[in-house]
This record gives sequence, structure tokens and C-alpha cells, in this order.
Amino acid sequence: MTANRINPQQWNHAISVARQSCARVFRDGGAPADALEAFGLAGDNAVSDWSAAVEMIAQALCTQPAERAAA
Repeated sequence: MTANRINPQQWNHAISVARQSCARVFRDGGAPADALEAFGLAGDNAVSDWSAAVEMIAQALCTQPAERAAA
């Protein structure tokens, strides 16, 4: 579920990126936990469901502050 403070456009983009990343991990024979580890979310999260992994990755992408280049 999306948080109330996340821009819907940002959430849709994050879901797309998370799905694509999980698809690559799946294609290479990985598990949902491997996809979480690729995003630094391994920790205590024992996830065996791809949809939960996609949600967690998208949430992490939306909550991380954007790095901006100095102009």
C-alpha cells in the first residue's frame, strides 16, 4: 500500500523500477530476498513472495531522499 504522503506518479514509477529489478533477479535464478539485498533491504526481512518484495523496494525508493547535483 502506498503511504498518503507519496506522490502517485512517484509511486507508479517506483513500482515499475522495482518490478523490472525483480524480474532481472528472477531471470537470473534469484529469490525475492536476493532482490531486497540488491537494494540494501536484506536485514531481517525474510520475504518469499515477489509481490511483497516489489512493494518493499518501491517503498524504499520513495522514501530515500533524492540526490541532487550542485548547479
